[in-house]
Amino acid sequence: MYSSGYGFLWEDYVRITVKLTPGAKKNEVGDWETDAAGARFLRVSVTAAPEKGKANAALIKLLSKHWGVPKSAIKLVRGETSRVKVIEVEGNEIHLKG
Repeated sequence: MYSSGYGFLWEDYVRITVKLTPGAKKNEVGDWETDAAGARFLRVSVTAAPEKGKANAALIKLLSKHWGVPKSAIKLVRGETSRVKVIEVEGNEIHLKG
């Protein structure tokens, strides 16, 4: 494992932090940002409401399309009910630069 500017890379997947805005006006993958502690995260907005997993499903669908990976390649690891989420994406860092 090593850390890159986009997340933590393992042999066959990347783990990244996402800050999700549910109930937004449009679905959008925003920019990579850095918080006050120096941690990197990806800002994402979805139109789905934050109820019964709808926003999480919309997040996975949007990232799948954005990065060109199957939805099954994206797994929510932490933050099911939080706006700050940790996801794992099968593959490598190249997908995350899209």
